[in-house]
Amino acid sequence: MPGPGPHMMYTLGSGVGLMSVSNGRFSPHHCIVYAINAFLGPDLGSFSEWISSTLGVGQKLGSLIMDAIHHPFYYILILGLPLSLLYSWLSRVFLQKGFLDSFSGVPLNKRQCLLLLSAGSLSHFFLDHLFEENGHSSTYSWILSTGWWKSRAAVNPDAVIVVGFLCTFLIGGFIYINRVKPTKPIRAQSSSSGSVKLLLTIASLYCLWCASQIYWRNPPQPAVGEESDLGVLVFLAIYFFLPHSLCIMSMNAIEHLPV
Repeated sequence: MPGPGPHMMYTLGSGVGLMSVSNGRFSPHHCIVYAINAFLGPDLGSFSEWISSTLGVGQKLGSLIMDAIHHPFYYILILGLPLSLLYSWLSRVFLQKGFLDSFSGVPLNKRQCLLLLSAGSLSHFFLDHLFEENGHSSTYSWILSTGWWKSRAAVNPDAVIVVGFLCTFLIGGFIYINRVKPTKPIRAQSSSSGSVKLLLTIASLYCLWCASQIYWRNPPQPAVGEESDLGVLVFLAIYFFLPHSLCIMSMNAIEHLPV
């Protein structure tokens, strides 16, 4: 599975990108908390198991901690609150001591730390699920199982019609939401909100179509040719779009920025 380098570089790279486009609302404090929880976070379970096996004591306890902590959601549920308190306190100390700039002069609060901790945990498993166990992790195997590998997938006319309609509606709806409005200027916030709602709606209908063909139809048939669209969409929603959305939700308010 990926070591410390890829986890840190992926999340710090994403954080720096958010810093550059957020005009200071996503600060170095955000980046550090996000990156630490992508690397050191869930791997606290792996570290506990390694320590217990190396010392030869408490191996059962180490394995128990591994099973509980090295998980995208259990890590958040078990350690989310205490670590959020710790990171919020450290953010205040780092700012007061001048160790790390926050652009706004405001430390991270507990809510922001919890959002960043959650984003870090999910981003950790974005890499782990793809690049561990020689490509045979349970999550990756499920993604591929939503494709069609029994024989050459036939091109079903109903799939062409449904997928074509959904993709056409997605593009057309996006253009309509972001069209030029001569009567009053378009607001970026309302436009983004409408675009997100459209994307979530079409993605949900797309997943519903795929699931109906794979799991509910008897006998099952390829949902979209040989493609693993259901698994890919679900995976990206949980481990890519959700953590970055949590990072965006953790940004400082505009009124906290210097004029």
